[in-house]
Amino acid sequence: MSDLSVLTPAVSARDHAQGLGDAPLTLVEYGDYQCPYCRMAYPIVKQLQKKLGKNLRFVFRNFPLTQSHPYAGIAAEVAEASELFGAFWPMHDMIYERQPELSPESLVVWAQELGIEEKKLEKAIEKPEIAKRIQEDRMSGIRSGVNGTPTFFINGIRFDGSPDYKSLLEALEEKQTI
Repeated sequence: MSDLSVLTPAVSARDHAQGLGDAPLTLVEYGDYQCPYCRMAYPIVKQLQKKLGKNLRFVFRNFPLTQSHPYAGIAAEVAEASELFGAFWPMHDMIYERQPELSPESLVVWAQELGIEEKKLEKAIEKPEIAKRIQEDRMSGIRSGVNGTPTFFINGIRFDGSPDYKSLLEALEEKQTI
């Protein structure tokens, strides 16, 4: 197994995670908020979370492909800034659910729907830790061999199969029995 198939760094408390920290399965996604394939993977991840329940921890890391997706960077910034208001996951979900309408203007409206005032959002986005976090996620993806989105890792090992429900579920269940 090459080093480019191992998640680097491993999941830690810095990551955005849903599920128990000691869950037997950890699914990490490197995603781009404007990527149509990430949008297709979004409901699949939700189905997996529902099916596997407390046995699955889901982690999201930013990997905006800004040369292909002009709004991916600002979407990542808004999602990260939303974390400062306790709204990372609601913003993450909203962006994927409403991706066809994604624009800098829509992100402001969506933040307001989550109770985040525009001026506060703007100030939060300007904080150096927001850009640093996105850059750290991106560099960890590069070190882990990510070259497109979505890229998934199951228990720290890159999943190279099709990101459809059946393939991901089978791979997760296989890891659970090892």
